[in-house]
Amino acid sequence: MHNKLFPDNSLDIPDAAVQYDGGFFAFAKANSFYTALLEETPWKQNKITLFGKTYDEPRLTQLYGDAGISYGYSGISYEALPWTPTLQEIKNKVETKAGTSFNICLVNRYRDGQDSNGWHADDEAELGENPVIASVSFGEERFFHLKHNTNPAWRYKFILEHGSLLVMAGNTQHTYKHQIAKTKKAIGERINLTFRKVVK
Repeated sequence: MHNKLFPDNSLDIPDAAVQYDGGFFAFAKANSFYTALLEETPWKQNKITLFGKTYDEPRLTQLYGDAGISYGYSGISYEALPWTPTLQEIKNKVETKAGTSFNICLVNRYRDGQDSNGWHADDEAELGENPVIASVSFGEERFFHLKHNTNPAWRYKFILEHGSLLVMAGNTQHTYKHQIAKTKKAIGERINLTFRKVVK
């Protein structure tokens, strides 16, 4: 496990720009957001196509964003729902911290340890050359894994805490892949928000 933090919340990860704030939202506020998102979100389970085969996506999702925005990955295409007051409040604070604006948010619900998100990079062409990805976590803690594309020694994992903010910027999506792995431990639900900016 590797989670050395510099004073500006940046992690000591070579060939990447990653920041992590484990207490970005206070505990009571994080609880409030978690409850609201769980109840307000019209969750969907999509089919994903990987290597020519179609599967149920191993988590529930929904997309929110600015009017007219669409986004897709792994054969899934979304038309964004309008921002809710809950998401707008979270988005405003995340944008201030990240120093950039976002126009979409993919909301993920991990129901238990068998819900997951396999190795991938958020490098879709519509996100631009060096996208900033801001990830907010509520609920059950899960391990976040990073592995470098060419240097096998550069592998990291750390806990994403309830109310935390993880920001990946610079060339990170080109140099690393990341995942939320399955676990056999009996654990509760987690909601994750990944804020992005569609530029094309």
